[in-house]
Amino acid sequence: MKSSGIGGQAVLEGIMMKNRDDYAVAVRNANHEIIKEKKQYKSLGSKYRLFGLPFIRGIFSFIDSMILGMKTLTFSADIYGEEEEEEPSKLETWLTEKLGERFEKLVMGLTVAISIVLAVVIFMMAPVFLSNLLRPILPSVFWQSVLEGLIRIGIFLGYVALISLMKDIKRVYMYHGAEHKCINCIEHGMPLTVENVAKSSRFHKRCGTSFLIFVVLISVILFIIIQVDTLWLRLLTRVLLIPVIAGISYEILRLAGNSDHPIINLVSKPGLWVQRITTKEPTDDMIEVAIAAVEEVFDWRAYLKEEFHTEG
Repeated sequence: MKSSGIGGQAVLEGIMMKNRDDYAVAVRNANHEIIKEKKQYKSLGSKYRLFGLPFIRGIFSFIDSMILGMKTLTFSADIYGEEEEEEPSKLETWLTEKLGERFEKLVMGLTVAISIVLAVVIFMMAPVFLSNLLRPILPSVFWQSVLEGLIRIGIFLGYVALISLMKDIKRVYMYHGAEHKCINCIEHGMPLTVENVAKSSRFHKRCGTSFLIFVVLISVILFIIIQVDTLWLRLLTRVLLIPVIAGISYEILRLAGNSDHPIINLVSKPGLWVQRITTKEPTDDMIEVAIAAVEEVFDWRAYLKEEFHTEG
């Protein structure tokens, strides 16, 4: 396996693929046509040198992925639901006229901010409160921290499992599988055809699911080591350590995506296990969409010739 550097994300009835500053979204519309859009996105790390430094870039990479994710999800929703498009409200029309493109950026920013706050409350603060309820029967702060970690893992796995039961999310998970299969096909030296992609693995070490698993597990370890007795201090440390946790998790993820060392493969196992939930086997028409997205941003034939000395 040789890392290609490309990554992606499943969207509604489609795939987003990113290579350096270029990204493309391919979506199959109601008429079964593949609609594509290619644009550029400058990451925060490329705009500001400080944000691109190791152990700092992780948190800003996460913010980048959320912003780009919202952009591509909005595009896919517009294409997928274009036949059922509703008229904008009077307020939306007025704000669009007054603010123009700034309105879209404002909505995007608020959505990302609200999503981050909700994630912090649900996955960082809620386990602290829940474990604190059992404090009278726990022998020490150490065991309270252990219980907090187990609750955090349970909330995350429960959330992933529950949303997988939704019909639309099941299809998103199938497209997620198609995204991974395309990348694995290329990185294992095979031409990007439907047949080759179909027989490739749907699991990949450089996946967003693996990043979130690293975040959860590293937070468990850090919060066991850093023991704080007072409730408000426990909450404060959980929030303040989020950039540290994200930074460490991102560096491990980058290392995992570029190494087949046995220890790295072992560390990657939990993320690959959870991908059994977040990725599903795609259909051939989903694979066609994924291939279309890849080909908009990545010359896989040149890559195979350079890295594997084979013709695509």
